[in-house]
Amino acid sequence: MKRRGFLLSTASLLTATSSGLRAQTGAVRILVGAPAGGSTDTLARALANELGRHLGKTVIVENRPGAGGNIAADAVAKAAPDGNTLLMSFTSHAINATLYPSLPFDPVKDFTPLTCVATAPSVLVANPAVPVKDVRELIALAKAKPGKLNFAIGGIGSSLHLAGDAFKMQSGTYIVNIPYKGTAPAIQDVIAGQVELMFAPMGLALAQVRGGKVKPLGVTSARRLPQFPDVPAIAEVLPGYESSAWFGLFGPGHMSPELTKRISDAARQAIASPEVRKRLEADGAIPVGNSPEEFGRFVQAEIVRLGKVVKFSGAKPE
Repeated sequence: MKRRGFLLSTASLLTATSSGLRAQTGAVRILVGAPAGGSTDTLARALANELGRHLGKTVIVENRPGAGGNIAADAVAKAAPDGNTLLMSFTSHAINATLYPSLPFDPVKDFTPLTCVATAPSVLVANPAVPVKDVRELIALAKAKPGKLNFAIGGIGSSLHLAGDAFKMQSGTYIVNIPYKGTAPAIQDVIAGQVELMFAPMGLALAQVRGGKVKPLGVTSARRLPQFPDVPAIAEVLPGYESSAWFGLFGPGHMSPELTKRISDAARQAIASPEVRKRLEADGAIPVGNSPEEFGRFVQAEIVRLGKVVKFSGAKPE
């Protein structure tokens, strides 16, 4: 063999060997389609250290915000199915299947579901001056005065937006949506009396309720929450109503069953750890940690359920 050919062959072999080693020992990246500091980001970072410990690898979180999580999702959909690129997604993964007229990926076929990390119910709160004390009275008032009440929503097409539209759809009421750029300015206007109502994240609602700045009318979970033991579930008035945000871990499509099980098992062990559970609960989230099969069925059901609400809402991508 000529020297040049030998060197090229050796270089190719070394490159292939190096790539194989990186695939086996390189860091795992969890892509997050939301900015640093938000709920999805903090949950991903809470999971990363424990997940890395159980996998025996370094796990890093990389933020790729934009397009309702689609930028990060697209990167993971196109990544190699070697377990080194994962996605911490949120409810928008299911919402976007209907909200966006076209996506550069299939939200089911191009991903391997690993586990649902947590769910996060919200709380229907009202300005204290609103003359109702519970959901039943709210529905009666909204029907008596259609279009006179307002919902502050933290973002078009968000899980909190759709919680409100699911409420209107099931209750047969007409309440006007007032969109904001985030939940913080939205709840400030509810406190100030500029808007009457809002579906607020549990952690945010708890602080404002304890301060007497808003009053809780109902929770979106199927049953009452320990944080709000005296606040009825909306389902007690509207049977079947449930609307919780969720956060889930995905890999690229076509991961092997063995690799899927390994990462899912490690993630579920991490979710069950006291450190991660404490962090999730501090953010108002309820730890889950189900199997890939259970999570996959859940996602497909959510795409159907939320698709109906998106169509009812008439929401368009921002």
